[in-house]
Amino acid sequence: MIEHTQYFLALGMPEGMDWLWILLIALLIFGGSRLPSLARSLGKSVSEFKKGLKEAEDTGNDAESGVKKLKDDINKDTSKTGDSGTHN
Repeated sequence: MIEHTQYFLALGMPEGMDWLWILLIALLIFGGSRLPSLARSLGKSVSEFKKGLKEAEDTGNDAESGVKKLKDDINKDTSKTGDSGTHN
C-alpha cells in the first residue's frame, strides 16, 4: 500500500482504479446528493481561474505594447531633434 501511495504522489494524475477509489471516498465523505453541486462549483471555480489568467495575460500584453509605443515615440522625438542622448 505504501508503494502505491508513493507511486500515486510521484506520478501525479491517478488512473484506472485510482479514480474509482477517489470517487468512493468522496461519496462516503460528502454523500451522493452533494457531489453534483460540488462538481459544478469546482467547474465554475476552474473556469473563473482560467478567465482571470487570460485577463492578466491580456493586461500584461497591453502594458508591454504601451511601453514599446512610448519607447518608439521617444526614439522618434530624439531622432527629429538630433539629440544623441548625451549631454556635456
